[in-house]
Amino acid sequence: MFETKQLITMEEVLEGYKLMRELRPELKEEQFLNLLEEMQPQGYKMFALYDKNDLVALAGVGIITNFYYGRHVWVYDLVTTSKKRSKGYGEYLLSSIENWGVEHGCITIALSSALHRKDAHRFYEEKMSYTIPSYVFKKTL
Repeated sequence: MFETKQLITMEEVLEGYKLMRELRPELKEEQFLNLLEEMQPQGYKMFALYDKNDLVALAGVGIITNFYYGRHVWVYDLVTTSKKRSKGYGEYLLSSIENWGVEHGCITIALSSALHRKDAHRFYEEKMSYTIPSYVFKKTL
Protein backbone atom coordinates (compact mmCIF):
# COMPACT_ATOMS: atom_id res chain seq x y z
CA MET A 1 0.00 0.00 0.00
CA PHE A 2 2.49 2.67 1.18
CA GLU A 3 6.12 2.84 0.10
CA THR A 4 8.81 4.90 1.82
CA LYS A 5 11.93 5.53 -0.20
CA GLN A 6 14.94 7.79 -0.15
CA LEU A 7 14.99 10.37 -2.93
CA ILE A 8 18.29 10.06 -4.77
CA THR A 9 17.98 10.83 -8.48
CA MET A 10 17.54 14.38 -9.74
CA GLU A 11 14.07 13.48 -11.01
CA GLU A 12 13.07 12.20 -7.54
CA VAL A 13 14.61 15.22 -5.79
CA LEU A 14 12.76 17.66 -8.05
CA GLU A 15 9.50 15.82 -7.38
CA GLY A 16 10.26 16.19 -3.67
CA TYR A 17 10.95 19.90 -4.17
CA LYS A 18 7.38 20.42 -5.40
CA LEU A 19 6.05 19.07 -2.11
CA MET A 20 8.74 20.87 -0.05
CA ARG A 21 7.34 24.14 -1.41
CA GLU A 22 4.16 23.52 0.60
CA LEU A 23 6.28 23.70 3.76
CA ARG A 24 8.79 26.28 2.53
CA PRO A 25 7.01 28.40 -0.12
CA GLU A 26 9.80 30.98 -0.21
CA LEU A 27 12.30 28.37 -1.44
CA LYS A 28 13.05 28.76 -5.14
CA GLU A 29 14.24 25.73 -7.12
CA GLU A 30 17.78 27.02 -7.74
CA GLN A 31 18.20 27.90 -4.05
CA PHE A 32 16.80 24.50 -3.07
CA LEU A 33 19.28 22.67 -5.29
CA ASN A 34 22.24 24.79 -4.11
CA LEU A 35 21.37 24.26 -0.44
CA LEU A 36 20.76 20.55 -1.01
CA GLU A 37 24.20 20.23 -2.59
CA GLU A 38 25.72 21.79 0.52
CA MET A 39 23.56 19.80 2.97
CA GLN A 40 24.04 16.31 1.52
CA PRO A 41 27.74 15.99 2.51
CA GLN A 42 26.58 16.86 6.05
CA GLY A 43 24.30 13.81 5.99
CA TYR A 44 20.98 15.34 4.88
CA LYS A 45 18.65 12.82 3.24
CA MET A 46 15.14 13.13 1.86
CA PHE A 47 12.60 10.36 2.27
CA ALA A 48 9.25 10.29 0.52
CA LEU A 49 6.07 8.40 1.22
CA TYR A 50 4.12 7.20 -1.78
CA ASP A 51 0.53 5.98 -1.76
CA LYS A 52 0.41 3.91 -4.92
CA ASN A 53 2.47 6.20 -7.19
CA ASP A 54 1.44 9.49 -5.57
CA LEU A 55 3.98 11.38 -3.46
CA VAL A 56 1.98 12.25 -0.34
CA ALA A 57 4.56 13.11 2.33
CA LEU A 58 8.21 14.14 2.54
CA ALA A 59 10.82 14.23 5.29
CA GLY A 60 14.29 15.75 5.27
CA VAL A 61 16.49 14.22 7.97
CA GLY A 62 20.04 13.73 9.14
CA ILE A 63 21.88 11.84 11.85
CA ILE A 64 23.69 14.05 14.34
CA THR A 65 25.55 13.37 17.58
CA ASN A 66 25.71 15.87 20.44
CA PHE A 67 25.91 15.93 24.23
CA TYR A 68 22.23 16.45 24.95
CA TYR A 69 20.53 13.95 22.58
CA GLY A 70 23.41 11.57 21.88
CA ARG A 71 23.29 10.00 18.40
CA HIS A 72 19.94 11.06 17.03
CA VAL A 73 17.82 11.69 13.96
CA TRP A 74 17.14 15.37 13.39
CA VAL A 75 14.03 16.01 11.31
CA TYR A 76 14.64 19.20 9.35
CA ASP A 77 11.52 19.00 7.22
CA LEU A 78 8.26 17.08 7.42
CA VAL A 79 5.31 17.81 5.17
CA THR A 80 2.20 16.03 3.93
CA THR A 81 0.54 17.39 0.83
CA SER A 82 -2.26 19.74 1.83
CA LYS A 83 -4.77 17.79 -0.30
CA LYS A 84 -4.24 14.62 1.72
CA ARG A 85 -3.64 15.62 5.34
CA SER A 86 -5.16 13.76 8.30
CA LYS A 87 -5.05 10.40 6.50
CA GLY A 88 -2.16 8.93 8.50
CA TYR A 89 0.59 9.70 5.98
CA GLY A 90 2.66 11.88 8.30
CA GLU A 91 2.39 9.33 11.09
CA TYR A 92 3.46 6.53 8.75
CA LEU A 93 6.43 8.46 7.34
CA LEU A 94 7.63 9.71 10.72
CA SER A 95 7.36 6.18 12.16
CA SER A 96 9.43 4.93 9.20
CA ILE A 97 12.05 7.61 9.95
CA GLU A 98 12.09 6.54 13.62
CA ASN A 99 12.71 2.93 12.56
CA TRP A 100 15.45 4.07 10.16
CA GLY A 101 17.06 5.93 13.05
CA VAL A 102 17.03 2.85 15.27
CA GLU A 103 18.58 0.81 12.44
CA HIS A 104 21.37 3.41 12.30
CA GLY A 105 22.12 3.37 16.03
CA CYS A 106 20.13 6.45 17.05
CA ILE A 107 18.69 6.74 20.55
CA THR A 108 16.53 9.82 20.00
CA ILE A 109 14.62 11.67 17.30
CA ALA A 110 14.13 15.43 17.50
CA LEU A 111 12.79 18.32 15.46
CA SER A 112 11.92 21.98 15.67
CA SER A 113 8.46 23.27 14.77
CA ALA A 114 7.47 26.91 14.24
CA LEU A 115 5.38 28.40 17.03
CA HIS A 116 2.37 29.08 14.80
CA ARG A 117 2.06 25.43 13.68
CA LYS A 118 -0.40 24.42 16.40
CA ASP A 119 -1.84 21.51 14.40
CA ALA A 120 1.66 20.11 13.89
CA HIS A 121 2.38 20.41 17.63
CA ARG A 122 -0.79 18.52 18.45
CA PHE A 123 0.23 15.82 15.94
CA TYR A 124 3.72 15.43 17.45
CA GLU A 125 2.47 15.32 21.03
CA GLU A 126 -0.79 13.40 20.73
CA LYS A 127 -0.20 11.03 17.79
CA MET A 128 3.55 10.55 17.94
CA SER A 129 4.21 10.90 21.73
CA TYR A 130 6.88 13.59 21.36
CA THR A 131 7.68 15.92 24.26
CA ILE A 132 8.78 19.57 24.30
CA PRO A 133 12.13 19.58 26.13
CA SER A 134 13.26 23.09 25.16
CA TYR A 135 12.82 26.20 23.10
CA VAL A 136 14.93 26.93 20.05
CA PHE A 137 16.40 30.41 19.84
CA LYS A 138 17.81 32.04 16.75
CA LYS A 139 19.34 35.32 15.68
CA THR A 140 19.81 36.48 12.11
CA LEU A 141 23.41 37.45 11.38
